[in-house]
Amino acid sequence: MKIVGCDYHPGHQQVAVLDTLTGEVGEWKLGHGGGEAERFYRELEAPALIGMEAVGNTLWFERLVERLGHQLWIGDAAKIRACYVRKQKTDRRDAGHILRLLVEDRFPRLWVPGEQQRDQRQLLLHRHKLVGMRTRIKTELQRGSRQAVFACWGVEHLALNQGLQQKRHLWTKDGRAQLARLPLEGWTGRRRGDLLALLSMLESQIEQLDGAVGAAAWGDAQARLLMTQPGVGPVTALAFVLTLGEVSRFARSKQVASYLGLIPSERSSGSKRKLGAITKQGNPFLRTLLVEAAQSAVQHDQQFRKEYRHRCHGKPKGVAKVAAARRLAVRMYWMLRTQTPYPQVAHFEGSPSHFVVG
Repeated sequence: MKIVGCDYHPGHQQVAVLDTLTGEVGEWKLGHGGGEAERFYRELEAPALIGMEAVGNTLWFERLVERLGHQLWIGDAAKIRACYVRKQKTDRRDAGHILRLLVEDRFPRLWVPGEQQRDQRQLLLHRHKLVGMRTRIKTELQRGSRQAVFACWGVEHLALNQGLQQKRHLWTKDGRAQLARLPLEGWTGRRRGDLLALLSMLESQIEQLDGAVGAAAWGDAQARLLMTQPGVGPVTALAFVLTLGEVSRFARSKQVASYLGLIPSERSSGSKRKLGAITKQGNPFLRTLLVEAAQSAVQHDQQFRKEYRHRCHGKPKGVAKVAAARRLAVRMYWMLRTQTPYPQVAHFEGSPSHFVVG
């Protein structure tokens, strides 16, 4: 059997290959553009074990390795680097280091989503980007000053500069009609028309994506379970399921909060303990969705509302919102871990063996 340590780059990769039968080790630099890397793996005796760091733009390589019958392990780049104490860093050393971790059974392997999960992630990300574009257009359409008309490209600025202050009602049928009737001439009128056309196009596309997300969420048993929690809709539920993957990977809810970057950073020594802002080391998209969903849960869930208001007395509202998001993530984790819907899951506090409500 062959074991391969791969230091992957966009244009090439450095590999260190160990033949477990003979003990021989070989090193090669393989280019991607000319097909050198593909020829190498086609000639490699299958099945081979290949290890590499988690980097971007590797989907073609992952599919190639799988198609050729090899096994690919993707490792945590930070942990791989932490295991290397030398100050010298080269591609050859990195490939050899990965190979050594594989041979010594110390390779920090990561969970990798499947093809369908990756495709659904693209659906959620695409919708998120379009919603952000729509929000920017709406914001610029309504608010601003005389200088903002020239500095910004949206329509909210145009409305306020013409004395039309409708806030969110500007996007109703009557509000849009008033916006369209504003006496704007020249390029100002052209700007309004173009932005309104862009807004209509984005809303049409987002509506289609909302339908696709809803169908995917209601078709997934885990997402349906999460949607029993007030404040959690199809987007947040599906994103949570796709990001966490196999919930059995996490032994405790604290690990989930750490995985999502919802725990405070810490710099402590001796008797001194200093906590900072949250680490933000997790998925920023899901973290954003959890903060938004937590604000909705505060309005519809009495337990969340009570804790949120209590924190707002002594903490800034931003801190209270993040704390609510962390609490929501923990509850959603236990819903998946115990397969318990809301409101029964509200009895759990950190562990299904400790009840807080009779």
